[in-house]
Amino acid sequence: MTSPLPGPGPAAYPAAELDRRAVRRLALVRQRLAGPPPSPAADGLREVLRALRCLQLDPVGVVAPSHELVLWSRVGAFDRADLDRLRWEERWLFDYWAHAASVVLAEDHALHHLMMRRYPRGTSDHGRRLTAWIEANGVLREHILQRLAERGPQPTDGFEDLAAVPWESSGWTAGRNVERMLDVLWTQGRVMVAGREGRRRHWDLAERCLPEGMEHTELPEAEVVARAAELALLALGAGRARDIERHFLRDRYPGLGGVLAELVERGRVLRVRVADTRPNDPWYVHRDALPDLERVESGEWGPRTALLSPFDNLLCDRERTELLWGFAFRNEMYVPRARREYGYYVLPVLHGDRLVGRAALRMDRRTRTLNAEDVFAEEGTRSTEDLAEAAPAVAAALTDLAGFAGAERVRFPGRVPEAWRGALGRELVVG
Repeated sequence: MTSPLPGPGPAAYPAAELDRRAVRRLALVRQRLAGPPPSPAADGLREVLRALRCLQLDPVGVVAPSHELVLWSRVGAFDRADLDRLRWEERWLFDYWAHAASVVLAEDHALHHLMMRRYPRGTSDHGRRLTAWIEANGVLREHILQRLAERGPQPTDGFEDLAAVPWESSGWTAGRNVERMLDVLWTQGRVMVAGREGRRRHWDLAERCLPEGMEHTELPEAEVVARAAELALLALGAGRARDIERHFLRDRYPGLGGVLAELVERGRVLRVRVADTRPNDPWYVHRDALPDLERVESGEWGPRTALLSPFDNLLCDRERTELLWGFAFRNEMYVPRARREYGYYVLPVLHGDRLVGRAALRMDRRTRTLNAEDVFAEEGTRSTEDLAEAAPAVAAALTDLAGFAGAERVRFPGRVPEAWRGALGRELVVG
C-alpha cells in the first residue's frame, strides 16, 4: 500500500475501494470495540472518552446506567468511583448536549460554547416564545443565580418559583418554571450539574464546575464546525457528511460541506470510495485514522464480543447502523408491550464485526439476578455454525455484564436461539 499524504494538499485514499466490512471494522477500532481493550482504570476511561467525545445520559437503569454500559462494553468492569472522580472532583467531564443529553469533555468546552452563547435563537416560533418567557421572568433567573452564588450547589427544589409568567407546554414541563429556567441556564452554560444523587441533580454556577484555570475561548463558528467535524469523523472511522451531521454535535454543523472541502484541501481529511454506496455521496476518513485503516485492511484489527447499550455511540444513528450492519434497531421502551418485537430494554450483541443478536435484559436487584427475558439471533447474518461458534463468547459477555451490574447469576426464562442453548443453558453463574 502506498504511503498516504506525504504533505498537505487534496488527496484520496490510495486503496481503490473500501468494502463495508472494512468500514465496519474501522468504526469498531476507532470506538474501542475492537483491538486490545483499554485499561479499566482511570487512564483507560480517559482513552475511551477521548475516542467517543460523549456518552449519552438516560434515566432508565433497567440493567445499569447507559453511560456506564458504554464504558463497560469497551474496558470491562471498572470502578465507578474512577468515573465519579473524573466528573465531580477533577471536573474533566461535564453534562451537556451532544447528540443528546450527554457526559462531555471539559476540553471540548469551546465547541459546546457556540451553542451556549447563541441559545435560544429566536428564528422559530418556539425560539421566540422561549425568548419572551425568559425576558418576562428575569426575577426567577436572577434568584437562581444569586442563590447559587451565595449558597453553593442546590437541588432543583432548592429554589423558589418566582416566575411572573408560567411556562406553558403540552408536555411534562408545563408549569415547572424552576426546572424550565434551570434548563435554559444550563443550555446557556451559566449553570451546570455539580453532582447527582440517583436521578436528583445538584446545580451550581458553571465556573465552579469546570477545571480551575481553564480558558474560556470563544471560537468562530467555522472553526467550531471544523474541529467538531474532525472529532466526529475520528470517532466514526469513515463517514459521509450526513453521518458527521448526526454524530457528536448533532445538527450543529452549519456550512459542513464547505468545511469538509477545506479539510480535504488541507490534507486533514481524505475522500474514500465505499462499495455499493452512491458515488455522488462521498465518504471521508481522517488522516489520523489511516494507520488503523491499514491494520484493518491487513486483517490486524482484534475482534471482540460485547453487549451494547441501546444508546451506544455505535448505534446512535439508526440509518447508518442499518446501512453498515444490516441491523434494524429501534428502542421499544415506549412501545406498548403487545407491539414490542423484542422487548423493553434490548442490548444488541456484537461479535467480531457483526451484530449477531439481541438480548432483552432486566436486573432483579432483590435477588441479584440478571434476567435475560428473551435472547434472539439475528436472522440472515450468519450460518448456524457461525452462531454456534459465537455462543461461548456471548455467554462470557452476559456473565461479565451480570457481575458488573451486581448480579450473582444470569437466568434465561424466555426464548434462546437453539445455536446458543448449549452454552447458555437455563442459568449462568457469575464466578
